[in-house]
Amino acid sequence: MQSFIQTSRTEPVKSEVSERILDFGEIYTLYTAKKVALQAERCVQCGDPFCTVIGCPLNNAIPQWLQAIAEHDLEKAFRLSNETSPFPEVLGRVCPQANLCEGACTLDDGYGAITIGAIEASITDLALKEGLEIPFPGVIRDKKVAVVGSGPAGMSCAHFLLRAGIEVEMFERASKPGGLLTYGIPGFKLEKGIVERRFKMLKRAGLVLRLNCAVGEDITLQELHDQYDAVFLGTGATEGKSARLDHENSDQVFYAMDYLTQVQQRLYGQEWDARFNVAERNVIVIGGGDTAMDCVRTAIREQAKNVTCLYRRDQANMPGSVKEYRNAVEEGVEFLFNETPHAIVVDDNGKIIGVDAVRTELGEPGEDGRQRVREIDGSEHCVAADIIILALGFDVAENDALETLGVKANQWHEIQTDAESGQTGNGKIFAGGDCCRGADLVVTAAADGRKAAMAIMEQLLGK
Repeated sequence: MQSFIQTSRTEPVKSEVSERILDFGEIYTLYTAKKVALQAERCVQCGDPFCTVIGCPLNNAIPQWLQAIAEHDLEKAFRLSNETSPFPEVLGRVCPQANLCEGACTLDDGYGAITIGAIEASITDLALKEGLEIPFPGVIRDKKVAVVGSGPAGMSCAHFLLRAGIEVEMFERASKPGGLLTYGIPGFKLEKGIVERRFKMLKRAGLVLRLNCAVGEDITLQELHDQYDAVFLGTGATEGKSARLDHENSDQVFYAMDYLTQVQQRLYGQEWDARFNVAERNVIVIGGGDTAMDCVRTAIREQAKNVTCLYRRDQANMPGSVKEYRNAVEEGVEFLFNETPHAIVVDDNGKIIGVDAVRTELGEPGEDGRQRVREIDGSEHCVAADIIILALGFDVAENDALETLGVKANQWHEIQTDAESGQTGNGKIFAGGDCCRGADLVVTAAADGRKAAMAIMEQLLGK
């Protein structure tokens, strides 16, 4: 260990732009067994590891599995990384490590942080390839829990309940499980076979998966409450935020999640709406987060004529990861910073021809600490567009069934839970992830699912 002076930080190999924009395959090739050990050896094994205690919402045992893989003990590293995380091979790919574990790494200032994310994903990939498995006991308890939603929070809750031998029945309205991981995160960041592989593991462990089953339509929440020992809600935040622009309801204006979902359905060979075809069209994506980056990079692969990202602040203030921004630039996306939309422009036939925008500048910080955006008088101009994609964040859908069961939600329809347990106002119902937080990270949803699973175990099985 501590070879950070002799060995430099080395990122996974990234495929050439000319090749990677031709399909939705992952653009990074993760480490070999030799390479992963070499990168892990750089860890200084801090006595108080900030990567774990500050940087990781799951408080993963990062130094411990780094040491194990550095010593070429793949099984130990695999067991350690999967002990606290429900899907490390996923989080190693999609977490914004620069803002979390790697950003908290002692070596980040000077030597380059340990490549924690790539090592994390590589450990599980290598272990599963060698036939190692997570030790699920099978269903050995007489308790049964309903999990609503198969996204990150629901997957996490199910994983830890199954580790305790509790039967889990999961209800998912889509035809494939995974929620955001399947339909919202493009394959160039997370190949779908990885999600499918994880669900096969859960099903072998005893998960009963009910696809094409919408709670509230095919079965009621009241029925789940009455028929199961506990219920976990991991329904996410799926309602796209409006820009409140004229002509926003045009057939040529899409919300980000609708667009990404439709493209993924086409890739699956499922029925999709052809109006989401952006080939040879001028596409504008409004927003600056990772979802906006997913949209612009997807549009490039969908053979859009031009792809432009419009963001009202500067590049330094983008909420999305620097890595995803750089990948988008490499792939041909044009960024117009310090631009805010004022109106969607249509012709006499109602067809979109562009976005009226105004240039902006940053002023004094507001209450949230971020600099306020000021519009510059006289800077109005039009940006040509055929298709507009709104990537401005997500809201939680309203659910009238919650109140009748004593589950409270705030003014934004976010489910209110106990911070320590994820328990709602109804003692049998727990919740976590974006349906409680609003749109947030995959890893925070995973942490919420684990927290709720532990509380459900305590309630059903005792301490």
